[in-house]
Amino acid sequence: MNEIFIIHNSSFIITKKDMSYIIILLLTLAFGAGLYKMFEKAGEPGWKAIVPGLNLYTWLQITGRPMYWLALLLVPIVGIFIFAYMLIDMVKSFGKFGFLEHAAAIIVPFAFYPYIGFKEEEKYLGKAVVMSEENPIKKSIVREWAEAIIFAVFAATFIRMFLIEAYTIPTPSMESSLMVGDFLFVSKLSYGSRMPVTPLQFPLVHNKIPLLGNESYSKAIQWKYRRLPAIRNLERYDPVVFNFPEGDSVAFRKGVNQSQGQDPHYYGLLRREGRTRVERNYDVVWRPLDKRDNYIKRCVGLPGDKLEVRKKQLFVNDEPAPSPKGLQTNYQVNATGSKPNPKKLEELGIEWSTENNGIMTLTEEQTAYLKKDNTLEVFPIPNPVHRGVFPNDNRGWSIDDFGPINIPKQGESMSIGPKNIAIYQRVIRDYEGNDLEIGAGGIKINGQPATSYTFKQNYYWMMGDNRDNSLDSRSWGFVPEDHIVGKPLFIWMSLKNGRLSDGVRWERVFRGADDMD
Repeated sequence: MNEIFIIHNSSFIITKKDMSYIIILLLTLAFGAGLYKMFEKAGEPGWKAIVPGLNLYTWLQITGRPMYWLALLLVPIVGIFIFAYMLIDMVKSFGKFGFLEHAAAIIVPFAFYPYIGFKEEEKYLGKAVVMSEENPIKKSIVREWAEAIIFAVFAATFIRMFLIEAYTIPTPSMESSLMVGDFLFVSKLSYGSRMPVTPLQFPLVHNKIPLLGNESYSKAIQWKYRRLPAIRNLERYDPVVFNFPEGDSVAFRKGVNQSQGQDPHYYGLLRREGRTRVERNYDVVWRPLDKRDNYIKRCVGLPGDKLEVRKKQLFVNDEPAPSPKGLQTNYQVNATGSKPNPKKLEELGIEWSTENNGIMTLTEEQTAYLKKDNTLEVFPIPNPVHRGVFPNDNRGWSIDDFGPINIPKQGESMSIGPKNIAIYQRVIRDYEGNDLEIGAGGIKINGQPATSYTFKQNYYWMMGDNRDNSLDSRSWGFVPEDHIVGKPLFIWMSLKNGRLSDGVRWERVFRGADDMD
């Protein structure tokens, strides 16, 4: 629900969401008014500034840029840079050549353009392109480098924050769909670009400053979660990048530089080592939503789904779920004769090894081939019940036999009680910000007795394709919608074992996201 922002004489209500729209509208009108006056000063009718398409055409005429720039404005990402140049060109036509003036034209045009347009002393001096050619600006080496670096950082930060970001696969949890050493481009537009929650941050890094290991952001300002409209819906079985939900707290071993790799899983440490040992040996840091570690898994459960795992087989809404191409599980392979055909093993990507006591991680195709060999014994390895299985309340679930469990859906109500509160307590308390009390007297939410709860956002269930070797929702539960980052587009590089020295997997380069299904 939107929080009430203003109530005036009880006759109308403006919410915070409405107020944000009003602010955007006012800034747009201010920019348009400034452009209107600048057009008039350049000898063009002011009304052209408010006609879509015609305003851009006239703008290019005023500044002297070629008309093919209109086509470039339509090209994704490229159009952003073209428009930034157009903003600078327009103020150049009014004699503004300073670095700070160009920065103002890009960052605060809704203030700078009205200033130029309505101030009588500001005059149109000619086409910016012609002026620059006739009287080139002499810049110091320092200014040349400063402008280049600042623009590059600004552009890269914008692209990384809202459009596309590069990721690497550090663990084998998605093999063989995604492998260690795969480098991905991930679209943040697909499910709707998420607005920054933590705006004060070191540019172009996620949550740690390289080499130093320090946190790369300040929590002094925290904005409310917002997301732009999505291009497509998140669909069942999509590979998805998301912020690790239990990554709100991470543990650093005291006295150790943590500049490399993923941070220790704090809640996992608590379950394994106990609170006393963790507090003695680790420093614990709380991280905001958009600064939690990035994970990539496959979305196997959507809001409202019923999900269950029976003897390693996933069921969704009581129907067997289709297996992705690269699905892997652990098998015990005992050789009673000679090694199978080496060429066929290589074709199927099977690494034959006598180590690990015959334990092999195999796809369905690989398993079927090995089972045909009457000199081999091939059977699945069961995973025992253990403490690392969600919701960690000793109900007897394992990663092989899990559930059934119902995935929360925004707006839907669910009965809660002693039998299922362990499953939904983190959702109610941590992801949706309620005060939750569980005691002998029953369950209280925000101080009121509760036997049901209505969810405020959608949730998803994520699992790795390497099913027996994946830290996924079976270990830590639901992924809230506000944690969703984006959808993988394609692999742009793939290094064997994650090292260039081991070679490149050329067959995986430019492999698209559709091939990961």
